[in-house]
Amino acid sequence: MTIEVCAYSLESCINAQAGGAGRIELCGGLGEGGTTPSAGLIEVVRQHIDIDVFVMIRPRGGDFVYDVFEEEIMRKDIDLAKKLGANGVVLGVLLADGQVDIARTKALVEYAKPMKVTFHRAFDLTPEPMKALKAVIETGAERILTSGQKPAAIEGIGLLEQLAKEAGNSIEIMAGGGVNHNNAAQLAAAGVHSLHLTAKSFRPGRQKYFPADISMAGESPDERSVMYSDLALVEAIVQVVS
Repeated sequence: MTIEVCAYSLESCINAQAGGAGRIELCGGLGEGGTTPSAGLIEVVRQHIDIDVFVMIRPRGGDFVYDVFEEEIMRKDIDLAKKLGANGVVLGVLLADGQVDIARTKALVEYAKPMKVTFHRAFDLTPEPMKALKAVIETGAERILTSGQKPAAIEGIGLLEQLAKEAGNSIEIMAGGGVNHNNAAQLAAAGVHSLHLTAKSFRPGRQKYFPADISMAGESPDERSVMYSDLALVEAIVQVVS
């Protein structure tokens, strides 16, 4: 059972590796649910981390229907991830009706080779999950990250079990969304191949002075605190599934 940690910083990647995780999904854009991280972050993480690093390829927040310019940005970011030593990338393209855009996703999967590709939680926004499963298999992606089309994976465990059974050896099913050491065993028993979590905690930032009425983010996490992947939480879930 592979544990993948969704990380937004080098600190989180170091904690993920030290805690026994087998893979990192490296992201920027915390407030947008994960976008492509900076080149600097990818390069420094690769210098310090030995486990597999999969880089998020998502040019913006919002939906997953992309125009030709955004697709070109995704290709450039794939080039950069490859150059900087990523083991794989994380992406997904949908059509306006929510179906998987097989042709454009497949083209990106081919473009990313020899890196592997995870199809991200855009899967959870598709209207027919079994049809979407077959579509993603057709794209050539090696795994699907999904919460079982529910806000949290534990709530979608029924669909996760169905997906894992239907997928067989054709593609990996990775459960993500509210995954932690308390529900890991139950999710593993559903037959998924891997578990995805942020293992998030918050600590105060180093800056001490802040104006009372100004916030750069306007929501949590704001600039007064720093989110990171907690070593103890990573260790706890690894112990459960080992």
